[in-house]
Amino acid sequence: MTVVQMEMPGMPKRLFACTPSKLATFADCPRRYRFAYVERPSPPKGPPWAHNTVGSAVHAALRSWWELPIEKRTTAAVRQLLYGAWSPTGFRDDEQSHRWRAKAATWLTDYVAGLDPADEPAGTERTVGTTTPALALSGRVDRIDRRGDELVVVDYKTGRVPSTEDEARGSPALAAYVLGVRRTLRRPCSRVELHHLPSGTVAAFEHTDRSLANHVRRAEDIAADIATATEAVEAGQSPDEAFPAVTGRQCSWCDFRPSCPVGRAAVPARESWSFLPEEPAAD
Repeated sequence: MTVVQMEMPGMPKRLFACTPSKLATFADCPRRYRFAYVERPSPPKGPPWAHNTVGSAVHAALRSWWELPIEKRTTAAVRQLLYGAWSPTGFRDDEQSHRWRAKAATWLTDYVAGLDPADEPAGTERTVGTTTPALALSGRVDRIDRRGDELVVVDYKTGRVPSTEDEARGSPALAAYVLGVRRTLRRPCSRVELHHLPSGTVAAFEHTDRSLANHVRRAEDIAADIATATEAVEAGQSPDEAFPAVTGRQCSWCDFRPSCPVGRAAVPARESWSFLPEEPAAD
């Protein structure tokens, strides 16, 4: 027997549970959102990407470094942690993988050399969450620093180009983390920082109530569009119509490209290592 849950008069509206990544996926391409979050089983993904491998290993090494006893938080330790987290996945060959491992190790060595091992973060890889009138929003923060009486959201970046203040200000994820930190840790939090390890630069922004409200409004608008598409399918509309593909350059690296004829026809596929920053010179 199927049990149907009905909302009774006077009951609070059910909140839409989401992460910044989930909302961003729909905003980028409703078809990709459908493949990732609606269809079960989810369609198989394409090959992994080398730049994601680099980012994942760097993030894992930094998380583990902060978990070490203070006296063991050394540059040598972070290199060993990177080696332990490294994977050859997505690279052209072993030589390319080894060169990028050495490059990433240099980034980490330089980065942690500028950190105070005793300056204990308020959290690393910490899941935080908050609610709005329409959303139950959660996300995982790379690092939460203590700066006097306030907390600061720190996000690690390993991409091609240094991060900018515009990127820090415009990031829906960072805004969500600020709200989540405030709600979860019950401490003031307004500043977000993008730490770009390849260049050693930091891009920062101080959020205001207005800037955060703008991000919340956009997030709720996306959630409303997701609800509309979902209801359309439940009412009998074709999933392809309710969750249309948005084609463009992004189709060349979409994880669900193998399952999307529209995306495959739009642009040629990229090599799995093509998003690495400029190749470091071979030793």
